[in-house]
Amino acid sequence: MRVEIWSDIACPWCYVGKARFEKALEAFPHRDQVEVIHRSFELDPGRAKGDVQPVLAMLGKKYGMSQAQAQASEENLGAQAAAEGLDYRTRDRDHGNTFDMHRLLHFAKEQGRQDELIQILYRANFAEERSVFTEGDERLVELAVEAGLDADAARTVLADQAAYADEVRADEREAAELGANGVPFFVLDRAYGVSGAQPAEVFTQALTQAWGNRSPLKLIDDGGAQACGPDGCEVPQR
Repeated sequence: MRVEIWSDIACPWCYVGKARFEKALEAFPHRDQVEVIHRSFELDPGRAKGDVQPVLAMLGKKYGMSQAQAQASEENLGAQAAAEGLDYRTRDRDHGNTFDMHRLLHFAKEQGRQDELIQILYRANFAEERSVFTEGDERLVELAVEAGLDADAARTVLADQAAYADEVRADEREAAELGANGVPFFVLDRAYGVSGAQPAEVFTQALTQAWGNRSPLKLIDDGGAQACGPDGCEVPQR
């Protein structure tokens, strides 16, 4: 079974939702047969690469929150994250463009290190003092190396703004086609969707239902076609 997760590194509920989903997946009897793929979604796609601002200021401008309301929102998120065993800095975080991170995640997918990188990016953005937005490409290269990627290869990807850009945009178009206007958004076998950072119990229910309702393969075979197998290939009879 395949689970696709649309998310953004700048999304705190994606950070929390991933932990809740993984809690459900860990207890799922068929977890070794579940493939998880992370898909790109930008919460702020129109933001310029160098446009970085404090999270509280962003919340105030985007949602009309007062400083006190924005801080209360961050404190609530911090409590939700802590309940899942996650570190979360409720003060002095910043917000910026995540497009390069998504490009790097597509490169990491090719290398079999996507899940490692996305978790490291989440931790760096939400739990560490150093910014993932203000230190340039070398900060992302450092995090890529931590995820097991080659530094020079990661640096090359980041330097080429066209690298994996089409893959990011394709994910975003697909999200729109599926009706996802917010993240996290979980799609199970292209048959079931779960929106938001639901409790682990909801993910357990979704995994169980999706697994149980998988359609068996329907074979179309008139009995006359030749094929190859472990013992060799059929030889046409004259």
